Amino acid sequence: MINYPNGKKKNWTSNHTSAGGRGMKLESDINTTNQWYLSNDTAVVHKKPTPITIVKVDYPKRSAAKITEAYFKLPSTTDYNGAYRGRYLDFEAKECASKASFPFKSLHPHQISHLEAVLKQQAIAFLIVRFTQFDETYYVPADRVIDYWQNSGTSSYPYAWFKENGYLIPGSYVNPVDYIQIVDQLYFDPQKERNSSNGYK
Repeated sequence: MINYPNGKKKNWTSNHTSAGGRGMKLESDINTTNQWYLSNDTAVVHKKPTPITIVKVDYPKRSAAKITEAYFKLPSTTDYNGAYRGRYLDFEAKECASKASFPFKSLHPHQISHLEAVLKQQAIAFLIVRFTQFDETYYVPADRVIDYWQNSGTSSYPYAWFKENGYLIPGSYVNPVDYIQIVDQLYFDPQKERNSSNGYK
């Protein structure tokens, strides 16, 4: 069973992307969404820079430099972090070309440890995975990702697991990965807030 925001499915069609460009399509879509959030004062979320050490630089032109060899200084944690309605957000985003499953090897142990540490600080942490063969993008809370990683005894997350444990992220042309809708659904229930403001619990 697929979990839709507010129980409703919203269809949208992404721009066609060649196989060679699929690895960056989700990142591009999330960056577009984050810019939309920022422009509309919805949330402030950015992709984390990855520090590198430059080893070799070529200068094909006097006014241009080209890095030809470099390495990462530190293992990366997760892709994105930011703030929304007074809460810290932290998440990883991945694309998956398989129709059957998302392999554990697409994540790293230090990323799982990072998500655990973030959750201990009461942050909102999650994983976004796009199954490119189905053009479906899922939001999965980090605690479910961690629990399955540690206790399933397998080496991958089945596609069916995402349908049961994840939330299908809606989108549009200007806001292609609207994950804040899922965050609102899970952490900021509008009905609950209205009742609280009226003196109910």
